[in-house]
This record gives sequence, C-alpha cells and structure tokens, in this order.
Amino acid sequence: MITAADFLEPARELGYDFYSGVPCSFLTPLINRVISDPRLNYVGAASEGEAMAIASGAWLAGRKTVVMCQNSGLGNMVNPLTSLNWPFRIPSLLIVTWRGKPGLKDEPQHELMGRVTGQLLDTIQVRHTTFPRSPGEIPGALETAEQHISETGLPFALIMEKGSVGDEPLDQPKPTTPLASLLKDRSKGGPRPARATVLQKLLDIVSEDTAIIATTGKTGRELFTLDDRCQQLYQVGSMGCASAMGLGVALNTSHPVIVIDGDGAALMKMGTLATIGAYRPENLVHLVLDNGVHDSTGGQATVSPSVSFSAAAGACGYPKSHSCDSIDGFAAALKDGLAGAKPCLIHLLIAPGSLTPLGRPTITPSQVARRFREFLTSQNSPY
Repeated sequence: MITAADFLEPARELGYDFYSGVPCSFLTPLINRVISDPRLNYVGAASEGEAMAIASGAWLAGRKTVVMCQNSGLGNMVNPLTSLNWPFRIPSLLIVTWRGKPGLKDEPQHELMGRVTGQLLDTIQVRHTTFPRSPGEIPGALETAEQHISETGLPFALIMEKGSVGDEPLDQPKPTTPLASLLKDRSKGGPRPARATVLQKLLDIVSEDTAIIATTGKTGRELFTLDDRCQQLYQVGSMGCASAMGLGVALNTSHPVIVIDGDGAALMKMGTLATIGAYRPENLVHLVLDNGVHDSTGGQATVSPSVSFSAAAGACGYPKSHSCDSIDGFAAALKDGLAGAKPCLIHLLIAPGSLTPLGRPTITPSQVARRFREFLTSQNSPY
C-alpha cells in the first residue's frame, strides 16, 4: 500500500497537475488528496466520457492531465478514447480501478467488467500496466507511462486494485451557490438562417485571439470551408464532447473560447451544461446551432423542439443565455456574450442543410490539435 502523496508528488514533478474524473471507492484517497492540494486542479465530471473530453481540452491548453474512473465507466470513455484521443493523438494518464477482479468478492454489476477490463483496454489499443502498490514501483510505472505517451501521443492506463492507496482526508471547498440567470429572448419568428451564414457572421465578429471548437459533422466541415484558421479545432467523432473540451480549454487559458455545438450533440451530453455552470469559466461562450435534425446522417429528427437549451443553461448555472432565430439576433447575442457575463449560452434556431459542395478538412486531426495547442500556449497564456 502507498499513500496518495507517494504517487501524486512524483506525478506532479513530471507536470501532471490537472485531474478530472468520476469517483470510485478505490479512488477515494487519490481524489481526496487532489481536491485538497491547492497545487493540483480537479474537475469533477458528470460522466467518464465527459472527463476524458475535459482533460483533452486541458491538454490542448498546455496541461498534462490525469483522468480517474471506475472500470465500469470505461464504457462511457470508449467513444472519446477511440474517436477523439486516437485521431487527434491527445494523451492522458488514466487511472482505472479494477472492480470485480476475478477472485475478489464484489457487487454483481462489476463481475463482467472485472473479467474484461484489460481485454477492453487492449481492444481499443490503450496500453496499460498495474497501478503501483509499493513506493518502489512508482518510478517505473510513471516512466513506462511517460515513454508511451511521448512516443505515441496516446493515453496510457494504470489499473488500480483494491487497497492500493491508504486513506486520505478530504478538504473540499464549499459548492458554489447558484447564480441568478438572465435569459434574453431575441426570437423574431421569421425564416431561419443557414448554418454557413451564421458561421461566416461569427468569423466576422470574433477577435484573432479567440479559440473556436466546432462540433463533429457538417459544422466543422463548413467552418473549414469558409476559412481555415489555426485557432479553430474541427472535432471529428466524439459526438457530444465539444462542450466538455471547451470547458477544459477555457479553464486553462486566458483566450476567449467559443464552442459551436449542435442540437443532437448537446442533447447527447446535457450533463456537461451542469459541469460548465458549476465551474463557471469566465471566457466561454457556448453556441448551440439547432436545426432540429441529425443533418450529417440524412436529416432524422432530434427531440430539440421540446427542449429550451437557454433555459436549461440558466438552470445549470450559466449567468446569461440567449434565444434567437435570425442572423441579426445572433450577431447581437454573440457580441453581448463576448462582452458580458460568462459562461454564456446562445441557442440559435437554424435551417437544415449545408453548403454544396461541402469539403472536408485537408489537414489531419493530429495536425489540427497541435497547431491549436500551439496557438493557445504561445500567446499570452497564464499557464
């Protein structure tokens, strides 16, 4: 058995100071120590996949990251691990607990995942080894992880068995109190603008130091087609993760950050609204482009007509949100959002359809990630 400090101190000396995750009883000592240590940063996520995306955003902003979760949460992480971290070559150190280890008495819901934890990581090509159980094993485990990350740019997992870390007290700040939220309705009821028209208006308004993260599908493709810029990240895959990535970026940079989400993607991970509202980055504008359909897959309807994203954002702690359905209303909302209280959400109703012909980014996801990281870390970053 080791103490939490036995592991966290050498990890911090290697630069690992940003943590995200979802608790597990095996992880309690590590999470308690991370939360209690003012030199470390911890963002509690609504889901394990969200934690992976938050850490990915933090890496883009220059941090070295650790994601902690129970092995049952690996199912939630498969999507970002395979369609975000893999194509973009975004690394993180993972600490995954081994609930349901064969021969260990545990709850029935852990039996199957306990049997296949290592196999699952092997299948999605995440290299792994055992989390250290004695102080002498720590340098070797960290060195193995560092070497793999350096050579591949991919995550590396440490699988933690029960009782690996001794008890640790928790010194946790009081939860933030809900803020009064202002909802501004700028809707006019006229024809809805095309996505490309909205994206061009956004590009006309934002400053050169603004970081933009575009959700997967036609949004990123249109943004690239209109004007490819180094401060733009075109998400591929990992549907629903753009807002969590934006949170990870915004918490670790002084740049203004805009997340361009879609209604289907925002619905997929609505828990991220609560995480953003709780951590309240003062430089994040969250734009939800709502055409009511899954545009990239043939126009199948989403359930967004029954959802008020702006009201949901207010209920989750965003100090201000806007609803609009015109290009003029959007321009006014964006200027207000960039200048006013943040995080701010703008819910914009748009028309289905896209540019024709519509191309795809001609630079690889890995190249996009690294030029975006260079943009964030080379200009006035406080980190």
